[in-house]
Amino acid sequence: MKFLKKHPFPVEAHFENSTVLTFAVSKDQLQKHIPPCLSLDTYKNKWAFIAIAMVQTTGLRPKGFPKLLGNNFFLIGYRIFVRFKNKAGKNLRGLYILKSETNKKKMKMLGNIFTQYKYTTTDININIKGSYKIIKSEKSNFKLVIEQTEHPVEIPTGSPFSDWKSARRFAGPLPFTFTYLKEERSILIIEGVRQNWKPKAIKIIDHKFEFLNNFKFKNIVLGSAFEIKDVPYHWKKGNTEPWN
Repeated sequence: MKFLKKHPFPVEAHFENSTVLTFAVSKDQLQKHIPPCLSLDTYKNKWAFIAIAMVQTTGLRPKGFPKLLGNNFFLIGYRIFVRFKNKAGKNLRGLYILKSETNKKKMKMLGNIFTQYKYTTTDININIKGSYKIIKSEKSNFKLVIEQTEHPVEIPTGSPFSDWKSARRFAGPLPFTFTYLKEERSILIIEGVRQNWKPKAIKIIDHKFEFLNNFKFKNIVLGSAFEIKDVPYHWKKGNTEPWN
């Protein structure tokens, strides 16, 4: 039944809200965390990046199915920005999966049947206190505090990016998601198609992610933070290419 885990049919959903944080770390520290078929997508040939995306999805279902059959989930993805040169010679930009979390057991079950995204379940709590939005999880031990403001937001202190235009290239999600199938020596490619993609820079007051801390990276910094709302999204059927 392994073929089921290769994203055998297209899927669609609506992103009500997506918060994406991109953390920068020296490329030599991330290289060992990706398979040999991929290369790091770097900035100034020095920095590599991990994205944490927190997405409130509605109507997640096989593409073409009625919305009434869709499901609503909160999803969290930890991904590395990478590139893959396919058999046609194209250099594809995308993301390599480290870990995926959801707040629903149903999503964990279905996600692990039809994808290689390594889903686990966790608790998600979202609170609004004045101008602050707080997203946290006791089980996963993370906390994110966002100041909701209409004023211009500055690039995070210590970010390798000089402006938001440069940071936008690493805002995610990128067009492709890659999974290395070690036993088959092949790469599974999932292409995502989005609409109304208008990232807005947001101000981060505080953040803590145990998953990142477990890597014990040296000098990891928050490179950027964006919020995207009201996005129709779908994933195409998975495509597998041999690699050797």
